[in-house]
Amino acid sequence: MKLIAGLLASALALGLASPSQAAELPDRIKKAGKIVVATMPNYAPITFKDPATNKLTGFDIELGEALAKELGVDIEWQEIAFAQMIPSLQTGRVDLALAGMSDLPARREIVDFVDYMKSGAQFYTTPAMAATIKSPEDLCGKKVGASRSTNWPRQIGEWSQANCVAKGKPAIEVIGTEGSADARTQLKTQRLDAAVQGNETLPHFQTQEPNTYVLIGDAFTTSLSGIPVLKTETQLRDAVKEGLDRLQQKGIYDEILKKYGLQANKLSPIAINQGQS
Repeated sequence: MKLIAGLLASALALGLASPSQAAELPDRIKKAGKIVVATMPNYAPITFKDPATNKLTGFDIELGEALAKELGVDIEWQEIAFAQMIPSLQTGRVDLALAGMSDLPARREIVDFVDYMKSGAQFYTTPAMAATIKSPEDLCGKKVGASRSTNWPRQIGEWSQANCVAKGKPAIEVIGTEGSADARTQLKTQRLDAAVQGNETLPHFQTQEPNTYVLIGDAFTTSLSGIPVLKTETQLRDAVKEGLDRLQQKGIYDEILKKYGLQANKLSPIAINQGQS
């Protein structure tokens, strides 16, 4: 009996301790009853608008909804241009951003990242160009575009230096575009020979626009996508991480990944500030 009583006492003590040990949302968010999150619906299947309903949808949207529920608050989405997301965190307009943002060391001067997904930069072209561009090496001397608000233009240049210039071939001409949609438009109008986008998005567009895009080789980088949180908001950062940890433990994270065909982009465990490039 004493042993049972001791075990019950220990269990009760652990049960009472766990809420105080768990990271809680800041009081201002609990008082408001909601968390305000920036997104930009131009990055399918990560965040986009359902053509039938015009409602926000995608992996990040469903993950954000599940996270808010796990944290016990509502979620308010704000559509904000990608380049304005970190400034919007700084001005207090939003609490977080969920937009497939790459965890980059330069960005970590202002924010911490709760990393939740893997990504990779992928070359692609059109069927017409695929006749002459059969491998990444065939891109030397060609025009290759990517969104200038990402790290892809730099990564294209680094790949070109190592695989074109260092081997005596002409460098890739890197073209910064207004966004990934602009890169696809320029590719289809032949202003670009090829483009780069995250490997998590291209299968979606191959399904949506059959016979329009051809992948060139495999992803040539690995990066982490994260939820940016101001460095001063460590309490919020830790609550978000723990919330995502619980979503993984419950299988909800995996269910959302599977729904959008993103199993290859799974990141486990959830991490903080582990992006390298």
